[in-house]
Amino acid sequence: MHPRVCLHQVGFLAESTPAFIAFCRGIGVAHMTLVNPHMLGPETLDEARAALAPGGTAATNMTQPFARYPDVEHDRGEAALHLNDAIDAAALLGTRALYVVSGGRGRLDWEPAAERFAALIAPCRPHAAARGVALLVETANLLNADIHFAHTLDDTIRLAEIAGIGVCIDLGACWFEGGLKAKFARAMPLAGLVQLSDYVPGDRSTPCRAVPGDGMVPLDRLVGDLLDAGYAGVFDLELTGPRIVEEGHRAAFARAAERLSEILTRWGA
Repeated sequence: MHPRVCLHQVGFLAESTPAFIAFCRGIGVAHMTLVNPHMLGPETLDEARAALAPGGTAATNMTQPFARYPDVEHDRGEAALHLNDAIDAAALLGTRALYVVSGGRGRLDWEPAAERFAALIAPCRPHAAARGVALLVETANLLNADIHFAHTLDDTIRLAEIAGIGVCIDLGACWFEGGLKAKFARAMPLAGLVQLSDYVPGDRSTPCRAVPGDGMVPLDRLVGDLLDAGYAGVFDLELTGPRIVEEGHRAAFARAAERLSEILTRWGA
């Protein structure tokens, strides 16, 4: 397996965190993105630490919703408290990066929402820096507008610049945009994680992700463009939706990891 392949736990929530860690280790995947263990039960953090102890795979990234309920307009500090707890969990697990969805904007226009997000996350920045954890914000589908407001790569970069944090580029939410090479170049100083999946024409569910190679997304070219732009991190497979469930998440993730490994090997990554 290529050493820059990463698997995302969101597709494994039907199983325990130790089971997901064991799966990654078993197929030779060196990196994982974990859901914040505090969201999965009080014992999950200790279970994750024990499962990671033998090595062979690492919790390289973590994800945490931010200002989800209430949204950025109405949040009064709860989001920062939850994020600081997630940062502490990430540090305990040796996680290098933690990405968030921004939280919904409420009734705010984009610019005031971005400024509000920046103000809400500001207390977490020194806490993360002290723990050695990079904070990122991701690109997310427009159908997640109730919990996020950065739905293009341009807006994600802008939001990260305003908030003073990094960027998680989710190709599943931006692969169809124009001028991506230039956008990748602009994002590179901030890019801490790249996520990918495929899309099969005609799918209308949300999420509607597919195994790389099963759909129309030009992932081979996009991975090459990201590598040319200087991206040096891992490539995270975030697979959820009916196609993944129908195939079985274990089979889908194993097949996706092999395909991504082949792409990275072809590019000499």
